[in-house]
Amino acid sequence: MTSKSWPDMTDKVVWITGGSRGIGFAAATELATAGATVVLLGSTEESAQNAAESLVSKGLDVIGLGLNIADSAAVADKVGNHPLAAGADVLINCAGVMSDKMAKTLRATTVEWDRVMGINFNGTLNMIQAITPGMVDRRSGRVINVSACLGRFSGPGLAGGLAPYRISKTAVNALTKNLAAELGSGKRGVLVDAMCPNHTSTDMGGPDAPRSPEQAADTIIWLATREHEEESQTGLLWEDRQIVPW
Repeated sequence: MTSKSWPDMTDKVVWITGGSRGIGFAAATELATAGATVVLLGSTEESAQNAAESLVSKGLDVIGLGLNIADSAAVADKVGNHPLAAGADVLINCAGVMSDKMAKTLRATTVEWDRVMGINFNGTLNMIQAITPGMVDRRSGRVINVSACLGRFSGPGLAGGLAPYRISKTAVNALTKNLAAELGSGKRGVLVDAMCPNHTSTDMGGPDAPRSPEQAADTIIWLATREHEEESQTGLLWEDRQIVPW
């Protein structure tokens, strides 16, 4: 699906973590092409600036910020005080890291748990706390948390192994559902959802994965651009624009 299929995002502000590459960059590209001002965050200033400049060169309105989203103080300072934070329309939490392949519950070190949980869960929470209050004040916004099917209580989820990664994504699912409930399941104007991108050809997924970043980003962009109607469902886990069980 191309950007021409999406609603006009002119005058909308979108924040995307993990936006310097992979699925996050694909989402940033589509949303910026649809007219949004996109603030993409990367793990380093260099990666964020390079990604942003590649889109600015195409005439798109994109800003790159390097930030360790696991650092709550840094997020509060650099994001919370940014002039585009209070008026953000969309927050996409796409940044994520994989745990070591042999990282089982009883074998993973404290350092490994902290590394994975720090980015995947704490980073998501830090960004939500920095960006979402402005949405609540304006009674309008979208929060999309990129989760994983491995974090589900059903299907392929929580089947053992990759413990820090699986459990961090389960925590993201719980955060999504709980925040949506706290915000009245959309009644206060903010839709909060999680999505599973499935096995995608990224640095994490590997070159042989069956999905492209653009295919994986489709549901993210759909959630970011959908109209908020009385019957809108939120606080859910989505895969290919369909609700899947937690």
